[in-house]
Amino acid sequence: MAQIPKEQYDYLIIGGGVVAGHAAEGIREIDQTGSIGILSADRDEPYTRPALSKKIWRDSEFTQEDLSFDTAEKTGAVVLLDTIVTAIDRENRTVQLQDGSSVGYKKLLLATGGEPAVIDGPEDEHVIAFRSQEDYRRLRIFSGSDKQVLIVGGSYIGTELAASLTETDTNVTLIYPQERLMGDSFPEELSQEYEKSFKEAGVELVPGKKAESYTTEDGKLVLQLDDGTTLEGDTLVLGLGVTPRTSLAEEAGLEVEEGVVADENLRTSDPDIFVAGDIVSYPDPILGRNRIEHVDHARKSGTTAGKNMAGAEEPYDYTPYFYSVVFSISWKAIGKMDSSLDTLIDEVDDGKVVYYLEDNKPVGVLAWNIEPDLDEIRELLKNPPSNPNELKGKIRSTE
Repeated sequence: MAQIPKEQYDYLIIGGGVVAGHAAEGIREIDQTGSIGILSADRDEPYTRPALSKKIWRDSEFTQEDLSFDTAEKTGAVVLLDTIVTAIDRENRTVQLQDGSSVGYKKLLLATGGEPAVIDGPEDEHVIAFRSQEDYRRLRIFSGSDKQVLIVGGSYIGTELAASLTETDTNVTLIYPQERLMGDSFPEELSQEYEKSFKEAGVELVPGKKAESYTTEDGKLVLQLDDGTTLEGDTLVLGLGVTPRTSLAEEAGLEVEEGVVADENLRTSDPDIFVAGDIVSYPDPILGRNRIEHVDHARKSGTTAGKNMAGAEEPYDYTPYFYSVVFSISWKAIGKMDSSLDTLIDEVDDGKVVYYLEDNKPVGVLAWNIEPDLDEIRELLKNPPSNPNELKGKIRSTE
């Protein structure tokens, strides 16, 4: 049954991703009856994005229907899709839409996420800056059957999609600027192990190269690299990271500095406007003021922001973790993963724990092929030992 948009909502959310779905549920924990509106530029209701590069490719029983949070059904939110917000009028508590209409709010949440980076080249349906469920649908059609997919970017999206596509009869070439895959984040021995897993799976690795532009020739995509060489493929996937979408906040006069600045309750400089997810700069209890792009943060900050919109006054005192899974390698991390820092590597069961050190104190912890107690890592970062040699044995596997 189609939902009819209202002229004003008690709670209005700009953005229709992971944050929005969790924020709506957070609101309902506190307020079971207030009206919720979600203005989404997406074509799909809020869904779990991490599965788009991992689970949905590898688990035949997991389908697109399993992606959805069923936000409208579970929370009663009115979800308006293909809806672009062009401005926020704080004085009148309204937002303007691209079609010229406006929607009012009592409390507003900014959850606009990030804009995927692109490179120069003509518009082509076979060029995908991978971010959404619609991107997944296109890539699913364009992969398999021995097709050649070029993936630019060696971080989360690039590595996870490269690993996933190898299971679909797709030829994959992965291009990245680091000399070693994830070499900016992992110590040398782990980045070498990471690279080896891709090579063994048949992924062609092109390290130390940047993609500058692409053209189309005879139905193929031709990718130009910074050393003058070219690569040819049927489809080009861009996994080059995102730029936080903060323009609405800036134009509305909210405080923005490397992100939309929020207090411990995720409230912006306007007491009626909250912010969560990729775009929020918030005071992390362990890491200090921070802006994080990862789904764990999107979930938790979305829930907290939703509850606080409804009057909970609950501080966001959670330090998120990062994670990824490719082939037989799984890892989780909290804090800085910067391979230029001093590191201490501890052998733990069949895996490793890496401590990243600044001034002989851990500022980040990476658990490699073990299942750690994440709260133990948080406590360690919060209250580290005075001697880094005492770190060995501190983090063990829970399995």
